[in-house]
This record gives sequence, structure tokens and C-alpha cells, in this order.
Amino acid sequence: MSLKPLRILITAGPTRECLDPIRFISNSATGSLGFEIAKTALRRGHHVTLISGPTYLPPPKKAKFISVVTALKMKDAVLRNLADCDCVIMTAAVCDWRPSKFFSNKIKRGKRRFTLKLIENPDVLAIARRKSRGTKKIFVGFSLETKDLVKNSYGKLRKKKLDLIVGNLISKGKSPFGEGTKDWIIIGKDKKLIQLKSKTKTQLARILLDSIGGLC
Repeated sequence: MSLKPLRILITAGPTRECLDPIRFISNSATGSLGFEIAKTALRRGHHVTLISGPTYLPPPKKAKFISVVTALKMKDAVLRNLADCDCVIMTAAVCDWRPSKFFSNKIKRGKRRFTLKLIENPDVLAIARRKSRGTKKIFVGFSLETKDLVKNSYGKLRKKKLDLIVGNLISKGKSPFGEGTKDWIIIGKDKKLIQLKSKTKTQLARILLDSIGGLC
């Protein structure tokens, strides 16, 4: 396990994809997991750059904190800071799509039917991984699934050429968002599977950083 301080880039929170000055598309991510990993890493003496979408959480002290709103801005921030890190941990729930058009004025009610056209956002993690080809950077992804958790998580790890992936399942009565204990899995590219039952995000952060240390 590596004892040297690592330069860790962490993404957190949701992104917001604006339709007009008032409305946006987003998701239920709170950012708490990414912030908890950042705080745990700082306590262990690592150097942290935290790039976050909109949350109500105070930035961890001693972290380099970058606030973004959209998926495109998150991509830009990640690529600007990529060269200066040893490890990338992508907890952010980046919106997969954005409206094809931004309306500069509020869209008024009155139309019986309104069609919203979406276009796909860039895959920030995949782009960062491709840009780092040939380096020794460690890449960690996250997978939130509604079924086939192990299969889908490992498929994402292989497709994006990650070193580790953390997965959890969303289903009736099981929400991955917010506080409390959750069930998780961690999968390595060697197919080694760690099952974590009823762990807090703080506990997950410790176990994940231990796993990353074992790769150094």
C-alpha cells in the first residue's frame, strides 16, 4: 500500500442543464459521497482537487475547490486539472443529456404541447481516461444501477478501462442518495469483488482509499 501523498482529483454532485433562466434538468445527487472522500483523503495527507456541481455542502478546508454547473463546464475543469493528479475519482452524477436549445426568456405556459429536444453530453470520465492513455494515473468510476449491478458495473469498468468501480443499486426502499448506510460493491479490473453491506459514506471512503493505496 502506498504511503506517499497522492494528488487526487475528485468530482462530485449533480450537473444542471438549463432550459431557460429558471428551469433545468438535473438529478437527485447530493454530492455528499464525493465530499466525504475528499475529506477522508485530506485527513490522510493527500492533496485534493474537488470539482463539484451545485450542492449545499461547504467545501472541505485545504482542498482546491472548483464549482461548476453544467456537464460541459465539468469536462473543461477536469481536463484543465488532469495533468496535475495521480488519481481520478469520478463520483459526480453528470447529466447524460442537455436541452438542444437554451431559451433566453422564461418559457410561458399556454401551449397545449411542448416538445423538448435533448442532445447527449460528453462522457467526462471516458474522455479523461483517453487523454491519460500511457500514464500511470488511477481511475475510479461509479455505477448506479436498477438491475444487474455486478454485470453492468463490470461492463462499465471494462469499457472505460478503469482500475476500480464502485457500484450500488437503486430500487424501491433503497435510495443511494443522502445520508445513512448503503450497500456497495467495489470491483477491480482483475474482477476481484468486494461486497460492502450497510456502510456509511465515510466508511466507504476509507475502504476505497485503502483499495487505491493498494494499487500504487
